[in-house]
Amino acid sequence: MRIDTFTGGLFDTNCFFIEEHGLLIDAPQTAAAWLAEQGKKVSLLLLTHGHIDHVWDAAEIQKAHGCNIACHADTVPMITERGFFKQFGFGWEIEPVASVDTLLAEAASANLRGVDFQLLEVPGHCPGSLCFLAKGERMLFGGDVLFAGSVGRADLPGGDFDLLISGIKNKVLPLGDDITVLPGHGPATTLGRERETNPFLV
Repeated sequence: MRIDTFTGGLFDTNCFFIEEHGLLIDAPQTAAAWLAEQGKKVSLLLLTHGHIDHVWDAAEIQKAHGCNIACHADTVPMITERGFFKQFGFGWEIEPVASVDTLLAEAASANLRGVDFQLLEVPGHCPGSLCFLAKGERMLFGGDVLFAGSVGRADLPGGDFDLLISGIKNKVLPLGDDITVLPGHGPATTLGRERETNPFLV
């Protein structure tokens, strides 16, 4: 599986493009321009959660590529309501997506454009936060749940630190120490490394 990584926007947000399946995971600011420059074609956009730095270019990508969008039900208002984030005091608006094609929930197996994913719902950083485990490749697209040496912040609206840590310990870590984690910010890591060294988990 070939995975290309792009980091964009004010918060250095990662997105991941799985070339042979046309799958894009998350849509940070300037991701649309990167896709155009690289000549990449998206067939499905998966969103790990609805925070603005992960969905900034979702509408532009949907228009440019005619792609489907799949996300958790709790993410829908965040990407379809232009002023959603202003109700929490943030000064940003996003271009709303035209439609959400597929609602995702926790599942042991979900075939998304030919990739067999396990879907894990791990809220606490954001309601409806999903992690996508590509089972054959043992790779976890973790969004903002778990980082190298850290975890997602829980002080934004809808955040719950105890819920986040519980989800990581009870759902994510049991996947296995060999799992490579591709997070929403920062470098890749492994679950084994985080189990042993992450100060929020040891």
